[in-house]
Amino acid sequence: MGRLDVYANPDAAERKHTPYFLDVQNDYIAGLETRVVIPLRRETAFGPRARALHPLVTLRGEKFVLDTAAIGAVPTAELRKVVGHLADARAEIQEALDALFGAY
Repeated sequence: MGRLDVYANPDAAERKHTPYFLDVQNDYIAGLETRVVIPLRRETAFGPRARALHPLVTLRGEKFVLDTAAIGAVPTAELRKVVGHLADARAEIQEALDALFGAY
């Protein structure tokens, strides 16, 4: 498991509008039973967005909204297989986290 890895949403009922979770937890924090994630929501299901807080990212040729304000913890056991990595969007992701937590 690593920072900026993307996992399938373990809740089948939510996958239609929120198919993925982005792991944003520090790689140096290991051994916890949870990981801090941000939902990746389909752009068409999101509606109006604050650009700095909700940037668009591309995964598997599709655009998703990073719903930073919905950040949360998911049990590590539910994050099974890495389906992508968003290192190329690191700056936008960090800007969104900074907008949420006030480091601007």
